[in-house]
Amino acid sequence: MTTRRQSTPNSSRRSDASRRAILTAAFDLVGEVGYAKLSIEGIAARAGVGKQTIYRWWPSKGAVLFDAFLALSEGEEGEAALPDTGDLETDLKTVMRATVVELSDPRYDEPMRALTTEIAHDPGLAAVYRERLDEPMREIKKRRLAIAQRAGQLAGDLDLDLAVDVLWGPLLNRWLQRTGPLTPEYADNLVETALNGLRPRG
Repeated sequence: MTTRRQSTPNSSRRSDASRRAILTAAFDLVGEVGYAKLSIEGIAARAGVGKQTIYRWWPSKGAVLFDAFLALSEGEEGEAALPDTGDLETDLKTVMRATVVELSDPRYDEPMRALTTEIAHDPGLAAVYRERLDEPMREIKKRRLAIAQRAGQLAGDLDLDLAVDVLWGPLLNRWLQRTGPLTPEYADNLVETALNGLRPRG
């Protein structure tokens, strides 16, 4: 009885340790060798597990990489939210500047580009991405914009989904297409230009 009670938590700890090792290996390897050369075999070897262990949890290397990104946010306390100082423009500039820093970080650039490419070619992964990351993040952004809308800082009939696209879309497109530098000045100008078109008129 005693041995059986102890085996379950030990097994759970081993599974959790293996899972984290796999996610870390996938994230590190894609930055080292690129997504094209990333393989389940390579991830397994780096993590010190068998291939079947990976396939038990994930259907593809893209799915492993996606979970590796989600794991980066684990351990954050409280509900995620955009800053709310009462000044929408300042808050959005803070968020956009932080996004510029993240997208410009060499450690994250290659893995994020790889994941973006894989999502574009894998409808199943794209659906998981929308459900587990894109839609929750969009709701967080919309909640902050809704607060500004109620305060009269944005037009009352503004489509908040469209507003999210207008604000964040150009920044992500510039990063993805490499059409120009990502700078704090660009982030500020983007916010100012977007808000000038979104504020109530009259």
